[in-house]
Amino acid sequence: MRRKLKHSVSWLHHHGVFSFAVIALCIFSFRSVVADWNNVPTGSMNPTILEGDTVFVNRLAYDLRIPFTTISLYRRGNPSYGDIIIFYSPANGDRLVKRVIAGPGDTVEVREGLVILNGKPLAYKEIKSDEDKAQDKFAPHHELTESIGGLDHLIFTRTLNRDFGPALVPSEHYFVMGDHRDNSADSRYIGYIPRGQILGRASGILVSFNSLEHYQPRWQRFFDFPL
Repeated sequence: MRRKLKHSVSWLHHHGVFSFAVIALCIFSFRSVVADWNNVPTGSMNPTILEGDTVFVNRLAYDLRIPFTTISLYRRGNPSYGDIIIFYSPANGDRLVKRVIAGPGDTVEVREGLVILNGKPLAYKEIKSDEDKAQDKFAPHHELTESIGGLDHLIFTRTLNRDFGPALVPSEHYFVMGDHRDNSADSRYIGYIPRGQILGRASGILVSFNSLEHYQPRWQRFFDFPL
C-alpha cells in the first residue's frame, strides 16, 4: 500500500511538472508570437504614455515570427508613420517604446524637437506652456499637437533639444522619437532602428500605476484603447 501511494505521488509530481512546463511554454510562445505587454518605467513618451503604464503589444502587427526569436516567417506589413513600436535598442539591446517618424528612403531633420520630413515641416499647433512634467523645475516646455500619418498626438518640447540631420534613413531602418522630445534617448542618440529588431506595435494601455505616487492605480487609464 505504501509503495503504491509513493508511486502515485511520484506519478502526479512527474506529470504535474510536465503539465506546468507545457502550459508555461504555450504562454511564453503566445507572448513571443501573438500578443505581449511592456512595462514603461520612464517618461520618454509623455504625455501619450506615462511612467508606470503597461502597454499591450501586438506582435503580429508586422511579422509572424519563430517563437523566442526575431526571425520572420512572414512579413505582414511595415511600420507606418506615427506608429508606436516596441523594439530592441541598437545601442544596448534594451526594449524601448518610441514613435515612428521616418522610414526607409525618407530624409529627416529635427530642429528644436520639431520634425521636417522630406523637406516639409510636420504640422504643429501649440496647446499650452507649462512646467516641465519630467520634473525639471527650471525649464518650461511647450505642449503641442503633432500631425503625422494622418493622426494627431501630443508632444512636449522646448529649445534645449538635440538637433538632427538632415539625413537619409537607410533601407530596412526606421527613425523613431519619444513624444517627450526633451527626455528621450531616441534615434537622435541611438541611431536608426533595424526592421528586424522591431517586435510589434503598442496598441493600447492595459493597466497603469503611478510610480511617483506610491504606485496608486490610474483607473482612468486601465484598458485605454487605442493609443
